[in-house]
Amino acid sequence: MVPLRGCSDCAQIATVRGMDDQENERVRPARAADVPAVRAVTDAAYRPYIERIGVVPRPMEADHGADVAAGRVFVTGDPVVGLVVVEAFADHLFLDSVAVHPAAHGTGVGRRLLRFVETHARELGLGEIRLYTNAMMWENRRIYPKYGYELVERRVDGPYDRIHYRKPLG
Repeated sequence: MVPLRGCSDCAQIATVRGMDDQENERVRPARAADVPAVRAVTDAAYRPYIERIGVVPRPMEADHGADVAAGRVFVTGDPVVGLVVVEAFADHLFLDSVAVHPAAHGTGVGRRLLRFVETHARELGLGEIRLYTNAMMWENRRIYPKYGYELVERRVDGPYDRIHYRKPLG
């Protein structure tokens, strides 16, 4: 068991069973009952970046209920320890957010979610995944190229300095 800390607003996220447990390996569409956990995991994942980037990361301000209702959120773990928010466009799948609770870092949750996004894009018949990350989130800038994402551009969008990536799915 891996205890999860720093999740004061979500009592059901108390522990994570061993990651060999099938329920924790599965990625599934989020349900309305998952919205508090989606909010808590997102906040825990992005909160450390506020001071570094000087602004609240956009995923923390998202309407999680609307995203879940629209079928854009997929979660993993029981309790939820990670999630992705995606949106399908005609020519690509946009990966809007990846959030892993800090207590679950290093357990394969992020890798599982990125694999899921690739599988989901292929199932939708989409040949590319696109995403962006804040330029000050240098951890992400090291991770995405390791998973085959190519740098497209750096662009300032309002208060956000973003690095855009794409991954062709050949």
